[in-house]
Amino acid sequence: MIAKIVQGHGFRGAVSYILDKDNARLLYAEGVRLKDKESIIHSFIVQHKLSPNISKPVAHISLDFSVQDKNRLTDRFMVDVAQEYMRKMGYKDTQYIIARHHDTDHPHIHIVINRIDNNGKRISDQNEKLRNVKICMELTKESGLYIASGKENVKEHRLKEPDKTKYEIYHALQSAISKCRNWQELKTELLKSGITTEFRNNGATDKIQGVRFGKNGYEFNGSKIDRTCSYSKINYRLQQNERLQQAQKHQPEQDEWHDSMELSSVIEKAASTLGGIFDILKPSYGNDENQAEVFRLEAKKRRKKKGYRL
Repeated sequence: MIAKIVQGHGFRGAVSYILDKDNARLLYAEGVRLKDKESIIHSFIVQHKLSPNISKPVAHISLDFSVQDKNRLTDRFMVDVAQEYMRKMGYKDTQYIIARHHDTDHPHIHIVINRIDNNGKRISDQNEKLRNVKICMELTKESGLYIASGKENVKEHRLKEPDKTKYEIYHALQSAISKCRNWQELKTELLKSGITTEFRNNGATDKIQGVRFGKNGYEFNGSKIDRTCSYSKINYRLQQNERLQQAQKHQPEQDEWHDSMELSSVIEKAASTLGGIFDILKPSYGNDENQAEVFRLEAKKRRKKKGYRL
C-alpha cells in the first residue's frame, strides 16, 4: 500500500474529483451532511471558517493497493485501513469522506480531509511525507498486504535508455531463472530474448565473481540490474531448481517404496491378528505332549516377532 498526499486551497475541486468519477462510490463520511455533493462541500467550507486564515485546509489522499490483493479488498476492509492510516497520521477530530474508484487496475480509494479540526485548530503536517512512508509500510505488514519491490512501482512506459533496456533484462531474467537448472540453460534461454551473458573472473583465476548481461548495445552488471540478479543469488536459485527437479525425479521411486512398506505393514498386522485368533480357536489335543510342544514353540516365535516389530 502506498499513499499520495496533496494539499489544496478549495474543497469543491477535491470533492468533485473523487465523487464525479465514473463508478465512484462514497464508502464513508464523518462530520458532513450527505444530502448531496453540494451539502458535503458546504459542510467542509463552514468548518474551514473556524480558521479562515489557513490557506490550504484540504488534505486529498489517495491510498493505492496492489493488484495481488484485489480479491480481499472489500469496501469495509479498505475503510478500516483508511481509518487506521488517518489515526496514525494524526488526522483526528475532523471531517472527512472516503470514496472508492475503479478507473485503474489496482484498487484504490480517495480521502478528502479537513485540516481544520472540529475545534478550529489546524492539523499539523510536520514531517508528513516521512511519516506517510513509514505508516504505509507498517499498515501493509500489519494487514498482511502484498509488498511490491521497487521495480514494480516504476512506470516503465516512461523510461528512456539505458533504463528501458535494464528493465527488459530484469523481466527476462525473472522469467528465465524459474525455468533453468544451470547457467548454460539460463544463457540459452536469455539468448531467445536477445540477451548475452558474460562472466567476470576473480583476477587471473577461474573463480567466477560476477556476471554481466547485455542487450541493445548496453551492458549491466547483474547486481546493477537488481540486487536479486547478482551472480551469487542467481547461482543459488539455479541450484535450488536443480535440487527440486532431482527430488521430483526420485519421488515416484520413493512413493513406490512407501507403498510397498505400507502393504508389508498391513500384511504383518493382519497375520498377527489372525495368529491371535487362531491361538484362541486351536482345539485341545489332550495329553498329546508332542503336539502341545509344537504349538507352544510356534506361539513363542510369533510373540518374539511381534515384540521385534514393536
